[in-house]
This record gives sequence, C-alpha cells and structure tokens, in this order.
Amino acid sequence: MKKQTAVEWLIQWSKENPVAFQSDYYAAIEQAKATEKENMIGLLQWMNKINSETPMRLETDLDDIVEQYYNETYGSDK
Repeated sequence: MKKQTAVEWLIQWSKENPVAFQSDYYAAIEQAKATEKENMIGLLQWMNKINSETPMRLETDLDDIVEQYYNETYGSDK
C-alpha cells in the first residue's frame, strides 16, 4: 500500500472532517508537518541504503533516485 504525502493526507482529512478541520485547523497543519518530517526521514534512510549499495549513484543520478523513491513510496502520476 502506498503512503500518502502530507498534503494528500491534509486534503483527505479536511474533506472527511470539514467541521473538525475548521475548529482544529492549526492542529491539522501541525499533523501534516509531522507527517512531512516522517516522510523526509524515510527519504534520507532510503537514500542512505542506496548510497551503501552503490555509492557513486547519489552523485550522478540524484533526480532519478528521488523520483524512484517517490514512485515507490507514493505511487506514480504517470
């Protein structure tokens, strides 16, 4: 199952809980920020794994690596 980005989570939660979103707007924003932080930690851990397997790859294919991580974690829009 693919994870949600922080923005996707916030949009879905606000649609499912419109009244709560209005009253807990700041709490929802903080939750989205916390989710984004967790996602960034996941990206860094994944990149460390890639680096340990093929060290030179991070220096030459960074854009491709980030796109690969995003597609594996959140799915592709293609």
